[in-house]
Amino acid sequence: MRVRSALAATTGVSMSQVLHAEPPAAANTPSAPAEPGFHVIRRNGAVTPFDATKISAALTKAFLAVEGSSASASRRIHEIVEDMTLDIVAALTRRSSEGRTLHIEDIQDQVELALMRGEHHKVARAYVLYREARARERAEAEARKPRVVPEEPELTMRDATGARVPLDTVRLERVILEACQGLDSVSAGPILSETRRNLYDGIGADELALAPIMAARTLVETEPNYAQVAARLLLDKLRREAMSFVFSRPEQATQADMETRYAEYFPAYVKAGIEAEMLDPELGRFDLDRIAAALKPERDLQFQYLGLQTLYDRYFLHAAGTRYELPQAFFMRVAMGLALREVDREGRAIAFYDLLSSFDFMTSTPTLFNAGTRRPQLSSCFLTTVSDDLDGIFTSIRDNALLAKYSGGLGNDWTPVRGLGAHIKGTNGESQGVVPFLKVANDTAIAVNQGGKRKGAVCAYLETWHIDVEEFLDLRKNTGDDRRRTHDMNTANWVPDLFMQRVAEDGPWTLFSPDEVPQLHDLYGSAFKAAYETAEADAVAGRIKVSKTLRAVDLWRRMLTMLFETGHPWITFKDPANLRSPQQHVGVVHSSNLCTEITLNTSADEVAVCNLGSVNLATHLTESGLDHEKLAVTVSTAMRMLDNVIDINFYTIPEARRSNLKHRPVGLGLMGFQDALQMQAIAYASEAAVAFADESMEAIAYHAIRASTDLAEERGRYPSFEGSLWSKGILPIDSIELLADARGGVDMDRTQRLDWQALRERVTSVGMRNSNCLAIAPTATISNICGVSQSIEPAYQNLYVKTNMSGDFTVVNALLVRALKARGLWDEVMVADLKYFDGSLGQIDRVPDDLKAVFATAFEIDAAWLIKAASRRQKWIDQSQSLNLYVANPSGKALDAIYRLAWQMGLKTTYYLRSRSATHVEKSTLKGTDGKLNAVSAVAATPPGLEAVVEGKACAIDDPDCEACQ
Repeated sequence: MRVRSALAATTGVSMSQVLHAEPPAAANTPSAPAEPGFHVIRRNGAVTPFDATKISAALTKAFLAVEGSSASASRRIHEIVEDMTLDIVAALTRRSSEGRTLHIEDIQDQVELALMRGEHHKVARAYVLYREARARERAEAEARKPRVVPEEPELTMRDATGARVPLDTVRLERVILEACQGLDSVSAGPILSETRRNLYDGIGADELALAPIMAARTLVETEPNYAQVAARLLLDKLRREAMSFVFSRPEQATQADMETRYAEYFPAYVKAGIEAEMLDPELGRFDLDRIAAALKPERDLQFQYLGLQTLYDRYFLHAAGTRYELPQAFFMRVAMGLALREVDREGRAIAFYDLLSSFDFMTSTPTLFNAGTRRPQLSSCFLTTVSDDLDGIFTSIRDNALLAKYSGGLGNDWTPVRGLGAHIKGTNGESQGVVPFLKVANDTAIAVNQGGKRKGAVCAYLETWHIDVEEFLDLRKNTGDDRRRTHDMNTANWVPDLFMQRVAEDGPWTLFSPDEVPQLHDLYGSAFKAAYETAEADAVAGRIKVSKTLRAVDLWRRMLTMLFETGHPWITFKDPANLRSPQQHVGVVHSSNLCTEITLNTSADEVAVCNLGSVNLATHLTESGLDHEKLAVTVSTAMRMLDNVIDINFYTIPEARRSNLKHRPVGLGLMGFQDALQMQAIAYASEAAVAFADESMEAIAYHAIRASTDLAEERGRYPSFEGSLWSKGILPIDSIELLADARGGVDMDRTQRLDWQALRERVTSVGMRNSNCLAIAPTATISNICGVSQSIEPAYQNLYVKTNMSGDFTVVNALLVRALKARGLWDEVMVADLKYFDGSLGQIDRVPDDLKAVFATAFEIDAAWLIKAASRRQKWIDQSQSLNLYVANPSGKALDAIYRLAWQMGLKTTYYLRSRSATHVEKSTLKGTDGKLNAVSAVAATPPGLEAVVEGKACAIDDPDCEACQ
């Protein structure tokens, strides 16, 4: 190999000598002794005493090979090696607390890990490449040996009763072979070999099922198709578990068996779920034979491991920890739950099932959790306004608890609550402001953890003129009075246009307590400007008691500084959310939701509700581009499903039910945008990507609005339709002019491709079934289920370890691997280079520039491109979108430019701001860690800046805290 030969040529020391070094003289070695009682299993099976001096010798020669052997270098290397050896020995003995035998590969893994933790990247890279070359040489040598089939000891396993029975190796081999069928570049041999290595006499059934899964997982980094193999092996475990439960006897089945057995299993599953008081008894009244005949067992094979493991851990129904719901039963359960009130229930359920199980569309997490159950809380997002009195405040906190209990994500408008120092008439005292109550709301969200499925999640919104806004900005800081901090609550600024205009002109900005200026809460546009200027004059004249004036620019800088340091509060814009709202005739949008994509009216007696689902853009492409015909069918069926949610939904508070039935809003979004670009060889940072964002969103919007008119024709208009922008023939594309008129212009493209005039006429004559149709949610979890990139996000990395409530998962961009294979570039060195360069192609010389552009990662893309694409989408969307912004090298000037651009281009909201952290994924092989997260803690190392994102770990919208929308 290139690295190996270069080392030998420059130093005269080969890597073979490094890895197989004998201990140097005692005078030159550190004092780490052999660990008493520990032994090492060599590759030939021999067992020898563990000797730490061999580690120090190997490390010393490795450093000398790369860095040279001058006197000064030798002294420095000696000190480094001594410390590293002690650390490695300590780590090995800690990990072996349950046994005193180490494998030679484990020791070398730990050496590699130590080199990377110490940031000795050149030494580690040479070490990684040489190990891989030696492994290949050993495999080739082994293949050349004459085959002698050894007699294997007959192993036993413990069955469900604990009795020992012969281990069925024939079935084990058959299951692994079946899991590999039909997949390119995978082989059953390595999986079977690694599985056998981990078998022992008396192994339990669960451990036996887990062994091949873990073996397949270790191969994902070199071939993404092993993620499907691992998923299929997990299916075998699930089938045994589920079928044994529903049939009340030990059962197991291969995938081939399920071609016929699904039809037998499904009615038994429904019966078991009803008896366990989990499924709605109404499901038992469907024509179950017709339903079961429609199941498509082959669709079990399309899962990636991450998706299926997520479903297994958190979505499939279980009793006492035993999963009894198979994947196609899961999708059909959700479909039946959404078809309960249809005339042809079976026909609609089958159509819904086909859409879900094909991954063309996926409903949101609450719908997947609860559809078809006895408590079908199916809605994703709830928005509330908090009243300015104790009863109203604690009623809102109680509502938060009830709404979060069944997986709802929350957005609270706290602007009406009077600020610090405001007069309290009832006690003749002074208010402590909004912050103490936010602390209570924060703790409530953590206490109500959605039935153990994920943490409760809430976002508090405050308008920028509120007297407490400066304290609000500090809520997520890790310093200061902890009683005035909310470490778990998301926060967002609700920013009026007037503030942005004052920032631009370096004007003054006055803060008020809302009890003295209650009119500001419900006003926007020119009406807000007039009322605000009157309030400013009243403050100068002394007619307002609690106020503070400062430079708008100073407050803006502090907002950006806090966003930079803590990731909060997010920046969201009040005026475009209201001026373009179809429902401005019946209320005001006072906030967005947990994930900033919902913009619905709220008031003291009306809780806004939204029902979400996402189209998988990656499955709606042809060789010539977007498949409009398929997309029209998908969107039409999806809109019917989302509309059904409103009527079937289990409402925990009456204000939510009243609002949902009156306005009937839904939020159809998309996922797989990055996949769709890469499938077309389009770089995210390009005009072509911006144009595709425009085209795809226009098509989804067109078909969604048309589907809502079709539903209105069939079922009737939503009750508050009259007076809406819809009723006036003003569609989202038209409402841009309302914003432009209020601002004196807005930088938004107005290009149209489809026949909007005909649709406009149909909307005004027939009406709409839904007040709102469109919103792009983060899809943090459902995109995992479907195996595509989330939402509208650029790829975080091309090779990394993703962490969520289901564990740690190696993720490789399969489209990149396919592209590299086509050019003969996918090999062990490329894997090592991707690890070394943190999943980026940018610094890998042999990768062509066109691939670097198409597969650029999030921090390699100028955030301006994200905003331009978002603006093109926003022109079609009647609500908003969860837009994360990535900044590789943040500065005050850069953040100012980014957020001003977002406002100028007409965005309603932004979401998380992401920057690089000071830490990186460890470049050691993931094989030795079995997919566990290889990332150094970023807590101490992160410089002052944006919310830290540990490289090698997915951004926080993949964390359990941030999955309440989807």
